[in-house]
Amino acid sequence: MSQSHQNKTINASKWSVMIKEEAKRLGFLSCGISKAGFLEEEAPRLEKWLNENRHGQMSYMANHFDKRLDPTKLVEGSKSVVSLLLNYFPAETQKDPNAPKISKYAYGQDYHHIIKTKLKELHHFIDAEIGKVSGRAFVDSAPVLDKAWAAKSGLGWIGKNSNLIQKQAGSFFFIAELILDIELETDHATTDHCGSCTACLDACPTEAIVAPYVVDGSKCISYFTIELKDNLPASMKGQFDNWMFGCDVCQDVCPWNRFSKPHNEPLFNPHPDLLEMTYQDWEEITEDVFRKVFKKSAVKRTKFSGLKRNIDFLK
Repeated sequence: MSQSHQNKTINASKWSVMIKEEAKRLGFLSCGISKAGFLEEEAPRLEKWLNENRHGQMSYMANHFDKRLDPTKLVEGSKSVVSLLLNYFPAETQKDPNAPKISKYAYGQDYHHIIKTKLKELHHFIDAEIGKVSGRAFVDSAPVLDKAWAAKSGLGWIGKNSNLIQKQAGSFFFIAELILDIELETDHATTDHCGSCTACLDACPTEAIVAPYVVDGSKCISYFTIELKDNLPASMKGQFDNWMFGCDVCQDVCPWNRFSKPHNEPLFNPHPDLLEMTYQDWEEITEDVFRKVFKKSAVKRTKFSGLKRNIDFLK
């Protein structure tokens, strides 16, 4: 091995350790690294999924097909994908068992901003320690296959409900990436531990998990309550299992989520009123209450009219 190659390897290893330690300090649950390149296994899967219209009205899913599968086309000169997980599992959930339900990820402030801030800090740290490193930060708002990269980086496996699952922590976490133009020491993918379990397939209220590892996005309650801007289809009446924003069923029933531990990110804590609201409170919600309870929340995506539409649909 040449001296320069050896130095490169030593640096790649040293830098990877340093980045992971800083990620931990910033509050990330896990950090894994993979080599930036074409996602060969994902390409035919994504193409088939799109051809079968599993994305419904989420037309953006069909955009930037090449960039979605190859980060080097998204970030010029990129060599490494640093994948990060941030826990959002709450210590408490909504009190009234009859109240319309909100997905746990939306209890606190909008995760996009919170994670972007942490990613910027991590990138600054890398620049300060290594020298100017070009790259970009991503939090599920760009054509990046988050789960595929996280799995490739050894942070878990993609389960039958198509969520990334980790043995030690379940699946209630956000996934984000830094795509960088330096070579780092990479991690190895882990193995699948779903076994013969079909809890998520059996429990999905709208049968959106059409086969193990295949979710029809256009049948998912999260799609209907967040993405769909039209009227909700009458054929779905009575099938939403009381979810008014998102849905956690396939995660709630997953045996691995018995290992979920509450997050320690204060910004993910809900507005004090949110967990206390009763069935009647939601029925009578006004735009003022909506604005107060969801001031910086991802729930604002549906707007007041969208949430009201969802609540009315549950009656």
